Amino acid sequence: MNHALRLFALAACLIAAPALAAMDVAGVKMEDTAQIAGQSATLNGAGLRTRVVIKVYAMGLYLAKRETSADAAIAGAGAKRVRIVMLRDLSAEDLANALFKGFTANQDGAAMGKLQARLDEFKTMLLSMGEAKKGSDFSIDFVPGSGTRLMVGGAQKGKDIAGEDFYAGLLRIWLGAKPVDDDLKAALLKGG
Repeated sequence: MNHALRLFALAACLIAAPALAAMDVAGVKMEDTAQIAGQSATLNGAGLRTRVVIKVYAMGLYLAKRETSADAAIAGAGAKRVRIVMLRDLSAEDLANALFKGFTANQDGAAMGKLQARLDEFKTMLLSMGEAKKGSDFSIDFVPGSGTRLMVGGAQKGKDIAGEDFYAGLLRIWLGAKPVDDDLKAALLKGG
């Protein structure tokens, strides 16, 4: 009986292992966990942003709790991270404009009125990058109690932008009703 129990436990571990493993997206390794200001988040899903047939960036979504629903991922409590690794060169202006477009496409007028000043501040931080060259690695973190934090190459850019509503607006770029890429949205919501 002990032998059968051990075999069952081993089989369960082997089945669960792929959900806990890091993922490779177009040669970019997305670790299975991330530390965000001392808090742990788990890789929820990862995918590729393409434009026509051009690979633009690899992206991973880290959440405090795995989710398969966009609404649950956006509203969920705890630390969150969007990690982006560029797969082609872009100017910081092109990147900022693309994110701005995705942000505004997923907000109504009333929400934009509340978020516009913070979005402008975030866009200024992105523009300070100068370029988003192939291989650039940055993350957009939500730090509970502090706000949205832009990390470029492991270093913080600017100051944190307050408000869970602002980070939720950013997540809607990829998870909203009008995501920048439907296939990427599906990949980010695998949920393990």
